[in-house]
Amino acid sequence: MPTEAKKTKKSNNRITGAFGEEIIENFLTKRGYEILEKNWRIREGEIDIVALAPNGVFTFVEVKTRRTLAFGHPLEAINNEKAHRLQRLALAWLATHKCFGCEYQIDGAAVLIAEDSTHTIEYRANLL
Repeated sequence: MPTEAKKTKKSNNRITGAFGEEIIENFLTKRGYEILEKNWRIREGEIDIVALAPNGVFTFVEVKTRRTLAFGHPLEAINNEKAHRLQRLALAWLATHKCFGCEYQIDGAAVLIAEDSTHTIEYRANLL
C-alpha cells in the first residue's frame, strides 16, 4: 500500500475510533456515569475512557468501533492478552491517582456503524 493511502486509512481509523468513543461517552453519561478521563496514555498503552459509575466503582472502558463485520465483531478484538494489558493499565491509573484498593472494573464497548450512519452499541461489563 502506498504511503499516502496508509496515512489516509490511519486517519479514517482515528476518526472512526473517536466517533465510537464519543458515542460510548454519551451512553455512559446518560446512565449516570461521570467521565473522568478520555484517552489516558502511558508508555504501556492507553485507556479509552475512565469513568466513575453511579455506584462509585471506577470503570475502565475499551471501545472498539467498526464499519463492517468483515474482520469479526468489534469485541472479538479484546482477547485475553488485551484484557490483561487493560487490567495493568487500570491498576496504573489507580496508582497514579492514589486510589490503592479502590473498586474497579474493566468493560468493553462495541460500536458498529451502518452505511446509513446509524449505529448499534453492545456493552459488556466486567471483562475479567
